[in-house]
Amino acid sequence: MIPPRPSSRRSFASRAPAATLLAAALLATALAAPLSAGPADALAAQAQHDPELRSVVQQAMQASECFGDQYDSAVWYTLMEPKLRRFLADRRERLALLHTVYCETHRPGATPLPPGLVLAVLDVESRFDRWAVSSSGAVGLMQVMPFWPEQLGMRRRELVTMEANIRMGCAILRHYLEAEHRDVRRALGRYNGSVRSRDYPDRVVTRWTRYWNGADDLGRS
Repeated sequence: MIPPRPSSRRSFASRAPAATLLAAALLATALAAPLSAGPADALAAQAQHDPELRSVVQQAMQASECFGDQYDSAVWYTLMEPKLRRFLADRRERLALLHTVYCETHRPGATPLPPGLVLAVLDVESRFDRWAVSSSGAVGLMQVMPFWPEQLGMRRRELVTMEANIRMGCAILRHYLEAEHRDVRRALGRYNGSVRSRDYPDRVVTRWTRYWNGADDLGRS
């Protein structure tokens, strides 16, 4: 995950379609290069090396497509789509992201996640830029570490795809929420690799409660 410093994230592409091929080449170069990480970066890189996480993420990636309640998801899109416009110019991309977040937070058989919390993590981690790469090497929308594709039998470039990255990130966040007995701030600290600092959890919770609030209780009984 990105250490709690705004300067630690680098974006290798604008969201213009013409930049996609160049961005992919730059991203591949960045991921192949050795990283010079400081203490905070080292902690962030270790955050996803929890031995219990592999089976959790693997199970999430093997799960079939999820489908939420049609009415609730329609309300969710209506409430959240306007808020996402400042980050994503393309309407189809906005709806695809909201669909993925809604599905992963309401996945059948899994502990529910607050959708607004996941959007806040996306906001703080990458500003919804799927090409974002941190100084610790974390990649994409939810800043997933690049060792995951190899462990899961995936191609590395899948880290910058919307569905795969969000699915992995939600699985990791869900695991830490369960491990911390739904203590959101402690779970966020573990997600980011900054358990001894309040900065990252505070930033995420602030974005959640002030901007991405609303619709979190849809589909819950």
